[in-house]
Amino acid sequence: MDKITEIEINIVENLKTVYDPEIAINVYDLGLIYRIDVNSDYDVDVDMTLTAPNCPMADDIIKNVNDAIKNVENVRSVNINLVFDPPWSKDMLSDEALLELGLL
Repeated sequence: MDKITEIEINIVENLKTVYDPEIAINVYDLGLIYRIDVNSDYDVDVDMTLTAPNCPMADDIIKNVNDAIKNVENVRSVNINLVFDPPWSKDMLSDEALLELGLL
């Protein structure tokens, strides 16, 4: 496994510790993370969304995502792009999230 792949795997593991406080499901299984890109300098770009554009916990969630990624060994910097296209929907939930919510 190359270093970038290892970092990406560790980022996903860390993101699974960041929970949306209103839903109590982690941001990764909620489908809020659209893209993770680690370049050769170990700078990380993330496209993510929120369950609603006016989410009252947006600042906290984004800070927690940023901190979780920064805590991965060898990550040099983190850039989070907040996007709303495509809009989040429950179709983006992982099977784990669907089970947790009793929808599967």
